Amino acid sequence: MGRARTTIGPPASGRDRGRFPGKALLLGLLALAGAPGLASGQASDRDGLDFFETHIRPLLVEHCYSCHSADAPRLRGGLALDSREGLLQGGDLGPAIEPGDPENSLLLQAVRYSDELLRMPPSGKLPDRQIELLERWVVMGAPDPRSSQPDDSPSPAAGEPPAEEPSRDDLWSFHPPTEPDLPPVSDPSWPRTDLDRFILAALEENGLSPSPPADKRTLIRRASFDLLGLPPTPEQVAAFLADDSPDAFDRLVDRLLASPHYGERWGRHWLDVARYADSNGSDENVAHGNAWRYRDYVVDAFNRDLPYDRFLIEQLAGDLLPAPESEPLADRNARLIATGFLVLGPKVLAEPDQRKMEMDIVDEQLDTVGRAFLGLTIGCARCHDHKFDPISSADYYGLAGIFKSTRTMDSFQTVARWHENAIASPDDLRRQEAHEQAVAAKEAEIAAVVERANARLVAEGGEGFSLPEEPESLYTEDERAELARLRDERKALQDSSPELPSAMGVAEGSVADIPIHIRGSHLSLGEVVPRRVPAALAGPGSPEFDPSRSGRLELARWMADPGHPLTARVMVNRVWRWHFGRGLVETTDNFGALGARPSHPELLDWLALRFVADGWSIKALHRRIMRSKTYQMSSVFNPAAAVDPDNRLHWRVDVRRLEAEAIRDALLAVAGLLDREVGGSLLTVKNRDYFFNHTSKDQTSYDSDRRSLYLPVVRNHLYDVFQLFDSTDASVLNGDRDTTTIAPQALFLLNGDLVLRAAEHLADDLLSRDGLDDPGRVLLLYERAYGRPPSPLECDRAVAALGRFAEVLGAEAGSDPGEDPTRLVWQALCQAILASDEFVSIR
Repeated sequence: MGRARTTIGPPASGRDRGRFPGKALLLGLLALAGAPGLASGQASDRDGLDFFETHIRPLLVEHCYSCHSADAPRLRGGLALDSREGLLQGGDLGPAIEPGDPENSLLLQAVRYSDELLRMPPSGKLPDRQIELLERWVVMGAPDPRSSQPDDSPSPAAGEPPAEEPSRDDLWSFHPPTEPDLPPVSDPSWPRTDLDRFILAALEENGLSPSPPADKRTLIRRASFDLLGLPPTPEQVAAFLADDSPDAFDRLVDRLLASPHYGERWGRHWLDVARYADSNGSDENVAHGNAWRYRDYVVDAFNRDLPYDRFLIEQLAGDLLPAPESEPLADRNARLIATGFLVLGPKVLAEPDQRKMEMDIVDEQLDTVGRAFLGLTIGCARCHDHKFDPISSADYYGLAGIFKSTRTMDSFQTVARWHENAIASPDDLRRQEAHEQAVAAKEAEIAAVVERANARLVAEGGEGFSLPEEPESLYTEDERAELARLRDERKALQDSSPELPSAMGVAEGSVADIPIHIRGSHLSLGEVVPRRVPAALAGPGSPEFDPSRSGRLELARWMADPGHPLTARVMVNRVWRWHFGRGLVETTDNFGALGARPSHPELLDWLALRFVADGWSIKALHRRIMRSKTYQMSSVFNPAAAVDPDNRLHWRVDVRRLEAEAIRDALLAVAGLLDREVGGSLLTVKNRDYFFNHTSKDQTSYDSDRRSLYLPVVRNHLYDVFQLFDSTDASVLNGDRDTTTIAPQALFLLNGDLVLRAAEHLADDLLSRDGLDDPGRVLLLYERAYGRPPSPLECDRAVAALGRFAEVLGAEAGSDPGEDPTRLVWQALCQAILASDEFVSIR
């Protein structure tokens, strides 16, 4: 096997995997199993405006406004790029962009330098990364929050309020959560928990009623995928069905939460937020050879239910936390590894302007921290006061000073090097010391031979003899041979030097407050801003920053304060979204003015307050959500619910397609192929070596049967199966993956090596079961794939299809006599079941 492929044509011929001669009948089997259709769709772009503010506006300001804005001495080519209207209307050559069509957008033609007569900016071609950002923005439809008026956004001096400052009072999220009253409901018999009362009250207010409860088979499959990312086995389903106790589901949830695979599932969710990747991407796609240590830290943190406030603090300032007496080395190392959160982002490692590179890295860190923990697009204030949220440019640089005072990079010279913390154990140090002693002993042996040989030469040379500069030419053949042997042994020892383990992370740097960068440029500086938190969020408990320290620990503790208006809400909303497919605030990474308002604001506050009261326990939050009737509803559609077609009020549980990783893991698990080993690295390249660029190929193998969590994430060459099913490429954080439906997904289920191999193994296992007839095998197939038995009609149709397929196979000319027809028809049926919508969906 190579990498899983998605091909458009028919399966390979001969004895290659996937040779199903009755292709038409296979398609029929896929229809029988309810395979996803070939419908296409495009993901909605909730974050388009944030993307513009973070990436596009700073780019235009830095490279274009000097010639193409209201502030330019002379408007060149009649083209104004400081308003949306100017972009769309264009200049002398016509519109600058065609939203959704990068190939016919003049702006992109100019920055690509593809036309000798149209090259912008004239001072030199933009870096490839910035051109890619512009292309991505145009493909999005060129979202742009600017009005038709020119962009009036110079940064004010520190402390000077902008002309129209967004007010804290205008933002619900800037007010601390308050304890809501439990709402009255007309049907007090329905709620099982207080959570249910908030849901039911909103439903009743809109003339709706909740769907009936889901059956136990649906519940265990839903809970297993939610908490483990894996399907339940037939044995686990049978045990749950046999448990008639009132708390059977509660105990199931507890068992799933205790599994080591829980951390793998929920760690993967957090890694989307942490923009985790095993390579840098961008201009120099070198390996993050030790990033896996951060990934394993996250998995372990979820498994041991590390309180979320501590989880936050360790990732921002684990290296600064005071160590308790006799702290285990593993705990100390875990705190250092946790700070890898700040280093994982993509960096332009060959940026010739080192000051710009440093500020770009600070900006990426600040933007990630703001979105991940606070749900705020703080990065939008790099060039100007935030257009929508009460965050000024001075606020931005007050925070930026904290990260500039942090050591993220050891060198900014091409190719720049990120910092790594040493995490060697005593055994590692002893091995290194023993190795150094062995090298020193070999050096001593070499020196002794040289000394003896030189002494012989002096003795033989007599009075007045002096050694030449290179006396070895006078040594005997035996002496030279002995030296050659010893030097070879020394080189072998040096080449086998044990590498002390290290982990991507940060340390304290040179502490300094920094000035406002006018329009985001480090070449145009304003007033120096003391390190501080945003004024609109500052309160009596705001931190004071020690002039001798970066301030990361003070910032982290401020963010993790129980009274902070955003931190608990943002994480509670993330957990809700990962359970239900949509957050109570749909824009999970944006709680600002451009973000959505909560569908159930009182419920969000109620959950946030209890999250803190429960010691920031994520597992307690799971239990609170999953024990509710809201979570345990069925996904049955109700035509009377037309008033809420998007199900924002939760009158049922939405049907959700599995994420890319869960689809792959489920295929392997059901086929009996999944390797459940936890932790470790599958990288095939050394730390900082090149993964994939314009001159080298990606040699990464994805043939492993380990969970998808452990497959390398190569930023500019993502595993194709993950690309097909909307996995994040980790260029930016993403707490709300889109779900698209496109033709190549169905083609992958028809032709992909992964699906075909899983079908083969599953068929072989079914056929190896002694004492099972075809209906018995169909029963077991359905129970393994769907967690339920087939209906009598489904069983009859499957058995009949097997017979018809066997007839077609026998009649087809040119069949390979080496193939077992029975095995082929069972492979086809297994593939149809695995390719179905029911297999890749949670109901």
